[in-house]
Amino acid sequence: MSKIGIIMGSTSDMPVMQEAIDILASFGIETEVDIVSAHRTPDKLFDYGKNAHNRDIAVIIAGAGGAAHLPGMIASLSPLPVIGVPVKSSNSIDGWDSVLSILQMPGGVPVATVALNGAKNAGILAAQILGSSDLKILQKIVDYKEGLKQKVIEGAKKIK
Repeated sequence: MSKIGIIMGSTSDMPVMQEAIDILASFGIETEVDIVSAHRTPDKLFDYGKNAHNRDIAVIIAGAGGAAHLPGMIASLSPLPVIGVPVKSSNSIDGWDSVLSILQMPGGVPVATVALNGAKNAGILAAQILGSSDLKILQKIVDYKEGLKQKVIEGAKKIK
C-alpha cells in the first residue's frame, strides 16, 4: 500500500502537522514524516523531491511557515501530488505570507493548498487521493463523512 510523505520546514511545525499524521493514522494509512527545510537543507530537499516516488510515497503533504518555499520547491521536483499546509509561525506576517507563498504557484507547478494550519484537511485530501484508486480507503472516507453528518444531526437535536 502506498504511504503519504509528510514534511515540514522545522520541528516547530510539528504541532500543526501532527493533525495530518493523526487523521491518516485513523484511516490506517502509513506516513513517512521528516524535517526538510527549503532554506537550511536544500540538498535534502532536492533528494526528497526527486526520490519520494521511489519509496512508495503517493502524495506529499508539505507544511511551512514564513516565506513557505517548501511545498512549491517539492512540487517543482516531484511527479507526485503535493498538498501545501501554510503554518502560522513566529516569523510569519499573521500567516498571510505562508498562505500566499503556497497558493500563488506558477502555471505548471501545482500545489493543492489548504487553510492556514489546516493539516487535518491536508490529511483528509491525501486520503481521498489514495481512495480514488483504493476501495478500502474510499470506504473509510465515506464512513468518516457519514460520521461528520451524524455529529451535526446529533448537535441539532440538542438545541431543540
